[in-house]
Amino acid sequence: MGIKRGTTLAAVAVVVTLAATACGTNVKDGATGPAGAASAQAPAADPYADGQQPAQQAGAAKPAGPLAIAATDQLGSVLTDSAGFTLYRFDKDTAKPPTSNCDGDCAKAWPVVAAGEVTAAAGMDPALLGEVVRKDGGKQLTVAGWPVYRFAKDTKAGDLNGQGVGGTWFAFAPDGKKAAKAAAAPAPAGAGQAAGALTVAKDPKLGDHIVDGNGMTVYRFKPDTAWPMVSKCTGDCLAKWPVVPPVDKANAKGITDKNYLVLDRPDGKKQQTVNCWPVYTFTGDKKAGDTNGQGVGGTWYAVAPDGGLITTQ
Repeated sequence: MGIKRGTTLAAVAVVVTLAATACGTNVKDGATGPAGAASAQAPAADPYADGQQPAQQAGAAKPAGPLAIAATDQLGSVLTDSAGFTLYRFDKDTAKPPTSNCDGDCAKAWPVVAAGEVTAAAGMDPALLGEVVRKDGGKQLTVAGWPVYRFAKDTKAGDLNGQGVGGTWFAFAPDGKKAAKAAAAPAPAGAGQAAGALTVAKDPKLGDHIVDGNGMTVYRFKPDTAWPMVSKCTGDCLAKWPVVPPVDKANAKGITDKNYLVLDRPDGKKQQTVNCWPVYTFTGDKKAGDTNGQGVGGTWYAVAPDGGLITTQ
């Protein structure tokens, strides 16, 4: 299947309000007000039960682009396409051999995801990606052998309206299984640390720097701002620089406990900040301890324990 590895950094500024008033105490930018947290989505009803038409009609099958992993309150980690739309699997399909049993009206409510033009999400095994030839001759993306769909009633990034529909439709976890609260992205080999944590590691060139629970280096993007908390990494940029999901303070070891807040992004993702700066990992880092993102484009740098940029090359 075709693989595209090139991505571009988006420079669209996204201004986001805060969930607390602590940010800005040591930053010279202006202030902003608090924002409420988004509530978890409830499972949707069967779209055929009331005879209504789906919110969107299926056209030609569209590819997923670079996949991403989103952290959700309802299901834990779920797999999304490059636009942030949740990807689903159907219990009436089979994975061995891969077979799709969703056609006709079913495929209108559950648009198929075309094979090709896809890359694995950071922390996901690329070998899980595959394809199946459908009855109409089209090629559909598979994850761990399961055909992949979107849900027509998911109208924005982060929606989970298809979860549990008919007792047969479920969001994908990053390993191809059904997403559940305990599901999480597979840790890179040799990580040796619990997921959902931040800690401090030492590097001969960078010195003390923040890594996530899998030992992967954490980065900041220079165009971002801390007050107001603004992430300017969107779209294709996020496919290359995934956000660090929220981490409990109890799991942050050695990091300065100052303005340790969560950013509610307009795309529905929740992003950890350190001293109000949004933080990310890099898909170019393949194993714990890699620092391949350091200095990329003159805008991406590792993060010191106090949230500062480490500009040492």
